[in-house]
Amino acid sequence: MINEFEIKKEICEIGKRIYNKGMVASNDGNISVKLNENEFLCTPTGVSKGFMTPEYICKVDKDGKVIQANGKFKPSSEIKMHMRVYKERPDVNAVVHAHPMYATAFAIAGIPLTQPIMPEAVISLGCVPIAEYGTPSTEEIPDAVSKYLPYYDAVLLENHGALSYADSLLAAYHKMESVEFYAKLLYLSRQLGGPKELSKDQVERLYEIRRQFGMTGKHPADLCMNNKAGKQSCHNCGASGSNKGSDSDALVAEITRKVMEQLGVK
Repeated sequence: MINEFEIKKEICEIGKRIYNKGMVASNDGNISVKLNENEFLCTPTGVSKGFMTPEYICKVDKDGKVIQANGKFKPSSEIKMHMRVYKERPDVNAVVHAHPMYATAFAIAGIPLTQPIMPEAVISLGCVPIAEYGTPSTEEIPDAVSKYLPYYDAVLLENHGALSYADSLLAAYHKMESVEFYAKLLYLSRQLGGPKELSKDQVERLYEIRRQFGMTGKHPADLCMNNKAGKQSCHNCGASGSNKGSDSDALVAEITRKVMEQLGVK
C-alpha cells in the first residue's frame, strides 16, 4: 500500500533540492506524483518549493480537480501540464517543472539541446527539444508539450523553463539536473570556441549501450521523429524534431553581424 505521507515528504525534499540549486526562484516551479489512475499529489501554488512541509501538498484527480487541500493551499496553476504528461505517457509516475538558469536561457534563446557533447547526456537524455510558447496555466502549454511526449523524457519550454518526467520522482528530478548540467556545459564550451561534438558512430555506440542497459523512458536510441522520417537522429541533424532548431554557424554569424552594427563596424 502506498504511504502517501512518505511521498509528500519526498516531494518536499525534492522541492528543497531544486530551490537550493537555484533551479527556481521565489514561488516558481511545481512537482507532482501519480498515486493511481485517478489520484495525484502536487505542490501548491504561491508557495516556495524550498520551504514546504507535507501538509502543504495537495491531492487532485486526473482532471486536476481538488480531492484534498489543507487550509489556503491550492494545487499548482500548472497542473494541466502535468495531467497531460500522465495522460499521454502511462509509464510516467512523476513530473518536475523548474526554471534552471542555463536550460531556461537556451529556451529563451530558442536553442534546443541537441549537440552530442557528453556520453552521459547522450545516454540518459538523448536530446531536449523546445516546446513552443504557451500562456502559463492555460491549455496552450499542455498542447505545445503534447507532440514531444512520445519521443522525449524532458523538454524545454520556450521563454519559460524546463519539464522532466520519469517512472519515479527521484528519476524525474535527476533528469532535470542532467538537463541543466548539459545546458551549462554546452554554454561554457561555446564560450571556448565551440564544443567538439561526438561523431555519428560514437553516438550510435552510446545508443547501443543504452539499449543494453535496458533503460526506461523515451529516447532517440529507440524512438525518434527524425529517424521515423528516414533522417538521421536528433543528435546528428540538430533539429531535435523542433522547428526551433537552427544552424549554429548561421546563429553565430547573425550575432556577430548585429554586434558589429552596434559598434559601427562595417
